[in-house]
Amino acid sequence: MIFEWINLGFNLADGHPTAFYVVHGVLIAVNIILALVLAAVGVRGWKAGRA
Repeated sequence: MIFEWINLGFNLADGHPTAFYVVHGVLIAVNIILALVLAAVGVRGWKAGRA
């Protein structure tokens, strides 16, 4: 994922049409939401395993 974020940063600097930014903005938002959900599931599982 680190490579993808770095690559996206370089691609966004190229001056693309608005649709490009909208699509990638949605992809970033979905990626962040999924990361938060998976982190919450992981924390709950970790806490349940310790108890």
